[in-house]
Amino acid sequence: MEKQNSKYRWAVFGTVLFTYFLIVSQRTAPGLITDQLMKDFGLTASTIGLLTSIQFLAYASLQIPIGLLSDRYGPNFFLIVGTIFNGLGTVLYSLAPNEFFLLFARLLVGLGDAAIWVNLVLILSLWFKGNEFVGLIGVAGMAGSFGFLLATVPFSLWISLWGWKVPFLSIGIILCVLGILLYFILVKKPKQLFNDYQEQKKISSKEEQVKEKTLSLLRRILSSRQAWATFLCHFGVVGTYVGFIGSWAVPYGMNVYDMNRSDASQLIMIGLIGAIIGAPITSWIAGRIGSIKKPYTVIHFISFLCWAAILLLGGEPPLFMLIVLFFIIGYCNGANTLTFAVVRQSFARKEVGLASGFANTGGFLSAVLLPGIFGKILDHFHTAPIQVGYHYAFIIPVVFSMLGLVGGLLIKEQRQGEMEYNL
Repeated sequence: MEKQNSKYRWAVFGTVLFTYFLIVSQRTAPGLITDQLMKDFGLTASTIGLLTSIQFLAYASLQIPIGLLSDRYGPNFFLIVGTIFNGLGTVLYSLAPNEFFLLFARLLVGLGDAAIWVNLVLILSLWFKGNEFVGLIGVAGMAGSFGFLLATVPFSLWISLWGWKVPFLSIGIILCVLGILLYFILVKKPKQLFNDYQEQKKISSKEEQVKEKTLSLLRRILSSRQAWATFLCHFGVVGTYVGFIGSWAVPYGMNVYDMNRSDASQLIMIGLIGAIIGAPITSWIAGRIGSIKKPYTVIHFISFLCWAAILLLGGEPPLFMLIVLFFIIGYCNGANTLTFAVVRQSFARKEVGLASGFANTGGFLSAVLLPGIFGKILDHFHTAPIQVGYHYAFIIPVVFSMLGLVGGLLIKEQRQGEMEYNL
């Protein structure tokens, strides 16, 4: 019995998906307790910023190395270790006695988080056929959006009832247990069920690895049009959304529309709802029409139009229109899982991890760049009315989303025969 035809693959999918859901929630959950951390530990605003960036930079900088290592040694080990690192980091965060432990804890979480998505993609590519993969990668993206949603009102209520340490400690312990469970689900049980098949795959994998050195593989990926297309796609549709909502969305609502903090936060919620819907629907459309490039290019064009509309309306569109635009931009971000459907379709199995890591780097590089550049423009126009600064700052997401559209246009659609060969 082969993996891709077994019922057991759904146990793998469910366990990996739940793990990803919890890990994503911990990317933004610390933002809920910023004021409490400043009070409890006497932290400055710059230290709070460092707590956020150290996790983010660890994630972005490790995508390509993790992809290379996962291609060579398999995704199971790295997903398990990444989950345990996440859990230990979250536990340490809840028990930290000072700011140095807080920083180390977030670094540990970032190191663990870096190993999750790339290996999730690889594991799904091993356990599911190409036609199933396109739809399931959309479901995985939806799980991530639900993770972000968990880190808003539900987690906030939990913190209000129990204080901030208990929720983080609880999630950390659950993640450590999940890491152990993943060992049994991904390694121990499959050895019993698919022993002969596994051995055959190991031999085949080792033979392929001997044929090509890491440097040669890296050079070939970095010179691939398809790899750069996915890099630009992720750069344009992920970074603009994540970078903006993670830094300037709430201040924008408060400064330009005179909202209170709670109302401005609803803009983020609207985008998250769009993202939850966007992942499975767009993946379903791609599977239905038998094309990834067509719907994904349309997604990038719509994203570009939305950002351009905000810019052309002076950075201050009517509130109802802004709500609609945020929903659509969130939907487009949710469709970013098609980036990895393109990777799965376009690269041989031994290259999927590296290609996924390279594409993912594009999204998080954009998310790192946008807040800083956006802020520099706001600072440049600090003597003008606040709307003027935001107006010109929206040039940045317009340019970034335009690069995403270029990436969509650069995608080379694989013919059905080519798809099956690469998968």
